[in-house]
Amino acid sequence: MQLLVLGLSHKTAPVQLREKFAIPEDRLSDAAGRVRAAGGQESFVVSTCNRTELYAAVGDEDMGERLVEMLALLGETGSSAVREHMYLHQGAAAVQHLFRVAASLDSLVVGEPQILGQLKSAYEICRQAGVTGPSLNRAAERAFAVAKRVRTETGIGRSAVSVSSVAIDLARQIFGSLDDKRAVLLGAGKMGELAARHLRQAGVRELLVANRSMDRAQAVAAALDGHPRSLAELPELLVQADIVIASTGARGYLVQRPDMKKALKQRKYRPIFFIDIAVPRNIDPALNELDNVFVYDVDDLSEISNENLAARRREADAAEALVAQEASRFLGELATDTVKPTIVALRARAGEIRDQEVEKALRRLPDLSAKQKKSVERLAEGVCNTLLHSVMMELKRAATEPDGHLVVEATRRMFNLDAQTPGEDKAHSE
Repeated sequence: MQLLVLGLSHKTAPVQLREKFAIPEDRLSDAAGRVRAAGGQESFVVSTCNRTELYAAVGDEDMGERLVEMLALLGETGSSAVREHMYLHQGAAAVQHLFRVAASLDSLVVGEPQILGQLKSAYEICRQAGVTGPSLNRAAERAFAVAKRVRTETGIGRSAVSVSSVAIDLARQIFGSLDDKRAVLLGAGKMGELAARHLRQAGVRELLVANRSMDRAQAVAAALDGHPRSLAELPELLVQADIVIASTGARGYLVQRPDMKKALKQRKYRPIFFIDIAVPRNIDPALNELDNVFVYDVDDLSEISNENLAARRREADAAEALVAQEASRFLGELATDTVKPTIVALRARAGEIRDQEVEKALRRLPDLSAKQKKSVERLAEGVCNTLLHSVMMELKRAATEPDGHLVVEATRRMFNLDAQTPGEDKAHSE
């Protein structure tokens, strides 16, 4: 049994092609079933905005080619068009790829946590549909465990890299908990709405949406469980707000230093945090000169984001080493499993010979006491175990080598383990 993965991702295919291969969540098990029908013994399928991948456990070395044709059919395109953008990993490379995907080392943004959840969900859908199996189940569960180790033992996911996430991290540094804070969104554009949504998810107590168009303010406020306000209320909002997201199309500064100085007195100099993601800027940067006023524009947030991304990439080296170590260990376990039937048969054969020889010896020495008989049995057991030890170690070592099956076959022949089913113990390092 060999694992393989066939797919295309943001690294190999443009979005115009990837979208053709997108598989809805309720069709994932159907797609995995098609892999089974094509000859795969086990399968699960993952489809996100950045990748579509078919995972399979196969016994047929030609299965990869059949999956290429199947992937082409899924995307309603020719196989020649797919080949240019797809990748096929088999054996060790497939395990390594699965572990890297789960650990978010193959993601568009290294360290993002969404892919692990998407992978778990896709696997669970296929598992419940009965199209996975023991080999893929074992590989997937180990991949999830490795991903958890990566997140807990490295800093790959600790630093925010999106502008909105960076803004929330800064807000928490200024205020601590956001549960009792009031946020104000100035403007109702998409970027501002997204940042406000992140703040809402981060737990801000109240959100006010101020816009020149009251209809638009009401619509956005309703979508974010907030309260609409007129932009004319800005002086009052500066007194009430803890966090202000500025995202209007105004050509000049909506909030200038004199406005903020006046508001600070009324708010008794409570801290206020401005997230200015408008271009041109809405907030006068001179506000940073005032005590307890913090202003970050889109360039400031992007600079922090880039620094955090660089930190994640440094941590990715440690994560890659961990994944490689775990993949090697897992492959070693799989390889050892392939020689278990031979080891079991060898122990059984050695036990038969030991028992026969002990019985012969005891017949020749009828006058031995019970204690002496026990010593003979222990002696035979010790000799048997000592002789078997080196054979067992060699079998396990050979299991990880490309030609390990030759050692297995020689062992079975030398010890007359002819109960072996032909071809059962093919040890591969793939």
